[in-house]
Amino acid sequence: MRNRPFGRTGRSVAPIGFGAWAIGAAWGRVDDSESVAALHAALDAGLDFIDTADVYGDGHSEQLIARVLKERGGARPFVATKAGRRLPEQTVAGYSAQNLEAWIDRSLRNLDVDVLDLVQLHCPPTDAYYHPEVFERMERLVERGKLRHYGVSVERVEEGLKAIEYPGVASVQIIYNMFRLRPAELFFRQAQRRNVAVIARVPLASGMLSGKFGRDTRFEDSDHRQFNRHGEAFDVGETFSGVPYEVGLAAVEKLRPLVPEGATMAQLALRWILMDEAVTVVIPGARTAAQALGNIAAATLPALPQATLDAVAQVYDQDIRPHVHQRW
Repeated sequence: MRNRPFGRTGRSVAPIGFGAWAIGAAWGRVDDSESVAALHAALDAGLDFIDTADVYGDGHSEQLIARVLKERGGARPFVATKAGRRLPEQTVAGYSAQNLEAWIDRSLRNLDVDVLDLVQLHCPPTDAYYHPEVFERMERLVERGKLRHYGVSVERVEEGLKAIEYPGVASVQIIYNMFRLRPAELFFRQAQRRNVAVIARVPLASGMLSGKFGRDTRFEDSDHRQFNRHGEAFDVGETFSGVPYEVGLAAVEKLRPLVPEGATMAQLALRWILMDEAVTVVIPGARTAAQALGNIAAATLPALPQATLDAVAQVYDQDIRPHVHQRW
């Protein structure tokens, strides 16, 4: 599959990227040697977009990425990071010029670069999108050469629609998968019209859409799929896309017959996302080289037939929509 233009930035990226939350923290035990191997394998296979954040392992994810890129040398991939979740409480006032610069300076050190490719406001409170001064502060940091581009990572479609009204917003990261269809109704079309890049996150619904979980699956206490089932630590939509666990398991079984011959459930889920041309890049996580290569291979699958798309929509309407559609 060909690279896709990354909005108005002048860059283009392969449609499957690397989501680096899982190599930082909150997904159970992390093995740095496996994480490094996963990054190397993905980059060897041609992956050229990595998404991280300053809070993933309190900077550990950023530091691992810097280590791998230093080991490799040569042309660098497009590395996106995020800022804002270091606040003890999410308030608009917290997105001050002083705080934004401090967070960005920290990411510059962690990633060992002079300028950041893309900084995304990391799911700020909804009211922040109605404060132009927050976005003006990001503009000033671009002008000062600390970052090339900025965007937002959002929880709600409403936030994405408001964000793209700001002409400097280059990208919007949003949850989009077979359990979260609402972004495609209006937001995607508006993003296309304004030439804004769309980064699809949580593409496998926290692994639910890998088809590997069951009623007896147990998650470690340090895994958000255990400690955030009901939104105890952050927005519940980040865990299994907000779908109740048992409901998700049942829906996966209805989707399983749709998997193309020779493919995996996870690859079906990723290829389904790429059927919408509004999506610039999808960022599944990977903690091993095998997972990373399996994700990338999803882009080589043939286009899915309309019957498959219709079947996914039917499962969503019958089983998932009541739990998520109007909430995010």
